[in-house]
Order: sequence, then structure tokens, then C-alpha cells
Amino acid sequence: MGVAAKKIDKDGAIEKVIVHNRRATFDYAIEDKFEGGLVLVGSEVKSMRAGKVELVDAFAAVERGELWLKQMYIAPFERAVAFPHEPRRARKVLLHQSEIARIDRSVAREGYTLVPLRLYFKRGRIKVELGLAKGKKTIDKRADIARKTAEREARAAMGRARKERG
Repeated sequence: MGVAAKKIDKDGAIEKVIVHNRRATFDYAIEDKFEGGLVLVGSEVKSMRAGKVELVDAFAAVERGELWLKQMYIAPFERAVAFPHEPRRARKVLLHQSEIARIDRSVAREGYTLVPLRLYFKRGRIKVELGLAKGKKTIDKRADIARKTAEREARAAMGRARKERG
């Protein structure tokens, strides 16, 4: 699979996206975003470079003043026979203490959760973008699907019209 896309952030650093959690934006309304580093072992980094990671069931939680990313799946690295990693272990997220306190207060409110939106390389480090999110109701999801379908059909019609003209 490999690294998906490159993007330049506001600091001018190149971000190479490893994986994007599209399901999160469908299931949740994202209200705030946080960027943090991940504490990983070597075989996890190797698997991430190969793109063998899934964010679908992952979530973040504050425990004893520390932020942990849980249920993120990183496939075992084939060559790490001596020291393999646990695929779904909890991984520590590095954020400022004030940000963790703000997240803890927000998550304590009813209906809010912290979901990973994407993983990417930034200046040689693996970063995770976390979104403070509130769950969408089924009717909101239907409205999103209808809007996306209308946009897709409009783009297709514009393409057909352009093709006929040209």
C-alpha cells in the first residue's frame, strides 16, 4: 500500500499521510482537532511505513493525566521475529498537559469522544490527528449521503457537458 499522499502544513513541513479515517467524519461531527506524537516501537514504525495500519475501531482516552490511543491495529512486521509488537496495544499520545486537560474536560461532557482522524509523517516523526467529536444521528448521516450523491452527480453532468462541447 505505502504512503498515501503528501501535503504541506502551515509551518512548511511536508506531511506524508499514512492512513485517513474516513469513517470518523461520517459517524461523527468533528468540533476540534489536536495533533500529537505517538510512542511506538521500531517494528510498528516499519509496518506503518508499509501502510499496514487501521484506524476504524480506534479511539483515544485520558487515563491518569495521560492520553492513550486504543484499538488501533498495526500489522505485525514480518521480519521482527525476535521482538514482535502487540497489534492492538494501547499507545501513548504525546500532547501538552494543558491540551490533555482541555480534552479531558470536553470528553467528560455527554456525547463527546476523541477519535483519530489520520496518521502521518511530519519531519520524520509519526503524528496522529485527533478529533474531538460528537456522534451524528442517523438522519444527519442520510443528509450527508444525499449531499455527496448530489455533488457526485453534478460533477458527472459537468464532465459530460464538457465532453460534448469539446
